[in-house]
Amino acid sequence: MISTEEIKQLIDNNDLERALAHLDERLSCDSQDDEAYYYKGSLFWKQGNWKMAIENYLKATEINPESPAQQAYEMVMEIINFSNPDLYNP
Repeated sequence: MISTEEIKQLIDNNDLERALAHLDERLSCDSQDDEAYYYKGSLFWKQGNWKMAIENYLKATEINPESPAQQAYEMVMEIINFSNPDLYNP
């Protein structure tokens, strides 16, 4: 099994299919691997799949409230909830 650092590198290099396979492998061995859920959320975010990114970030923070997934989740929610009233009132 490869390390999460190697998985992060795969994600950074856009080798998302391989990264996802390794993340799923990690999670099949340990369903409480919050770091794997965090990276899985990051992978889905990179693909533009916000729903799956949010689900994985939330799962990671359920397991470990101190996970960096909490900050990632908050960032995603800020982006989703962003509203610029000037765009509606020219």
